[in-house]
Formats: sequence, structure tokens, C-alpha cells
Amino acid sequence: MKTDGGSTQDDNRRENDRRLSQGRRSFDIPAEALEVEFEVKKSRFIARAARANDRAAALALLQQAREDYPDARHHCWAYLIGDPHSPVTVAMSDDGEPSGTAGKPILNVLQHKHVGDVMLVVIRHFGGIKLGAGGLVRAYSQAAQQVMQALPTETQVPKQECRVRGDYALEQSLRHWLSSRDGHLVAVEYLQEVFCRIELPDVHIPELKAFVVAQRAVLLDDDEEPE
Repeated sequence: MKTDGGSTQDDNRRENDRRLSQGRRSFDIPAEALEVEFEVKKSRFIARAARANDRAAALALLQQAREDYPDARHHCWAYLIGDPHSPVTVAMSDDGEPSGTAGKPILNVLQHKHVGDVMLVVIRHFGGIKLGAGGLVRAYSQAAQQVMQALPTETQVPKQECRVRGDYALEQSLRHWLSSRDGHLVAVEYLQEVFCRIELPDVHIPELKAFVVAQRAVLLDDDEEPE
């Protein structure tokens, strides 16, 4: 598990590699950002949750929270990237609070909410009254719970990009076929044959292979270029 620091580029590369290697399935993600606020013994806790599909995106959200609340004493956070049932990566930070009293409670909430690709920042404006370790754990947990309970979500369906080569009649039949399977035609290149780049939910890939055979077309390898 990570805390602050580390190489963003290396982390993102590892996240992408693990995404490709793990079995992909649909899961809920934040549909939009949400912020909630409550007060405990004059300390203001502002919880902000938003979508982040890699470490770089999560840290950008953290930076935005720091810019939005520059006078806050603490900007504690946790993120969970990927399928919540088998995350690509998770990380957290107490940001100056006593160890284990902020980042860990936030992450614990994320790990029980079944929402993936999510960054959660809890900003604290100190009110002058110390809460103690137990009080901090409860306050950060409550902040995280409140924002996650109200957070709008949507289902993310894993998709793949594929390329298909065929005669010019392929384009129209492929457009029609994709329209009933939540796929779409990304780009078309017209040479001696037509080359179609499409995006399609993973679940329909076996059907695509059968469709391509029936159309006497060719499903191209990733490294095969049009001629």
C-alpha cells in the first residue's frame, strides 16, 4: 500500500498492465464529483469524492482540493483504482494527522462501498478543540461515509478497441451491428479495402469474431497496418 510519494509514471504503467491482465467486469464508478460538509466540536470536515482512473488523476484532484481550501490544516485522502472487488491499486495519506486516524478510516470506507476509480479527500479546518485519536477516526469515517452514501454512480462497462478490414459494403453492416451492442465506429479509412476502428464492450467480442467471419472480413492484429 502506498502513502505519499512514489513515481507517478511507473505507478500508471503498472496500473495499466494489471488492468490488461486481470479479468475485466462491469463495476460502479462516480458519475460526478460530490462534496459534503459537517462539523465536530468546531472542526469543519469537508469530504469530496470524484472519479479518478489512475494515480495521476487522483493526485490532480488532491491538488485541486488544496487550492480550493488553502487555509485548511489537513487534506487527508484515499483512493481505490480499478474494480473495487480486485483493485489495481489503493493508497492513502493522513496528511499530518496522527498515524492511522485519517487515511486508513477513509480507505476502509472505500473498500466497503463497491465503487471503483474513486478518490476521496477529507479537508479539515481545525476548530481549536482536540478530538483525540478515537474522535478523529470517527470524524474521518463519518465524513467519508456521508459523501459516499450520497455519491451518484454509474456502471462502467469495460470496452476494447478493435480493427476490422473488409470490402466497402462492410461499413454499413458493421454500423448496424454495433448499434445494437453499445458499440460505435471510431474511424474509417478507405483504401483498396475499408478499415474500420471500433469500440465494443468486452462481452460482445466473441460475437464480433463470428460477425467478421460471416462478412468475409478480417479482424486485424494490433500491429497490422493498412496497405
